[in-house]
Amino acid sequence: MITVEQALEKVLSCVEVLNREEKPILECLGQVLDEDVYSPLDVPPLDNAAMDGYAVQAESTRGVTQSSPAVLDVIGEVSAGAISQQEVRPGTAIRIMTGAPIPQGADSVVQFEDTDEALRPQRPISQIGILKEVKKGLNVRRAGEDISRGQLVLEKGTPLRPQEIGVLASIGKATAAVIRRPVVAILATGDELVEIDQPLPQGKIHNSNSFSLAAQVARYGGIPKILGIARDREEELEAKIRQALDSDLLLTSGGVSTGQYDLVKDVLAKQGEISFWTVRMKPGKPLAFGLINGDRKRVPHLGLPGNPVSSMVTFELFARPAILKMMGQRNLSKTMIRAISESRIENTDGRRVFARAVVRREGDHYYARTRGPQGSGILTSMTQANGLAIVPEDVAAVEEGEIIQVLMLDWREE
Repeated sequence: MITVEQALEKVLSCVEVLNREEKPILECLGQVLDEDVYSPLDVPPLDNAAMDGYAVQAESTRGVTQSSPAVLDVIGEVSAGAISQQEVRPGTAIRIMTGAPIPQGADSVVQFEDTDEALRPQRPISQIGILKEVKKGLNVRRAGEDISRGQLVLEKGTPLRPQEIGVLASIGKATAAVIRRPVVAILATGDELVEIDQPLPQGKIHNSNSFSLAAQVARYGGIPKILGIARDREEELEAKIRQALDSDLLLTSGGVSTGQYDLVKDVLAKQGEISFWTVRMKPGKPLAFGLINGDRKRVPHLGLPGNPVSSMVTFELFARPAILKMMGQRNLSKTMIRAISESRIENTDGRRVFARAVVRREGDHYYARTRGPQGSGILTSMTQANGLAIVPEDVAAVEEGEIIQVLMLDWREE
């Protein structure tokens, strides 16, 4: 058996960053930018109003108070998207809406609340009382204060979140070059499996692994390609694997243990090469990895255990970072925290234990408690957990009250 770190190193050494694609920016969410983006324009393109109010010259408001307002002639009105043809001079004002370009001659905007507009029922208003002295530049957003023409806005390698998509839109960039999403083929193996839309004969179980794995693939940005079920016959498994050779990664579940019908690692050895097939961890000891020979490329293959919890846990530790690397992500780690254990967690056979746990925060500390039975076939225990409490290989047990590391499956800082 090899360690978790050794296994992850072998997996990551066999996957590469994928090629780029050009696509509409909204479809790029979650992908990694594969180009430096420079702005062709200033944002905003012109000085504009940050508030609804009146565009004035600050000098026209000098010394005014609520009891001694300055009464200015209103010479026009301008809304967002329009350009005023009037010029603001001393003693005049233009009614202006948020986002509208600042008229020529104006240097400040007095917000409605600092005028007596509410006391002037006539429309359109011909005069306005300014109740507060303002400084030059008040409530004015300068041209280019967000982005200037020629500025490097986003660097190659930037993961695109909603805010980055918004920035691309603000400079009029409709498409972007990004690292494409990996296509991940998913194949369940075993005579005991039945598709989820079929009646369940006695002794059979529904194929849940394909769907939990496909959901995990999609969650981390990949494109799942479900291949269905391969029975415990070598020729059927080989035929199904051939359907995965145009994918970027193949995930199989089941068939990697030492039983008579555990054929995946044998087929893997026949069609490619095996890098490893057991890892010092619990759950997830039977885990095979290697490369399958295709016509044009070699496809990385992770043979995950058949037990549903083992399958999901090993995906988080090995498939998830592989998918992220292929997408050009630089941070491949999940959040790890230190928590006070509220449960006793045993380690009976010298493997690294990943116990399903729920983490909560109380004051300045995190607390972790195991949830539900820890058998690798009890999938509902994963629904009750937001983290995996880790017991190292050389620790026989973590006692209640001891500090433990927890790999967070779901992380939301309160």
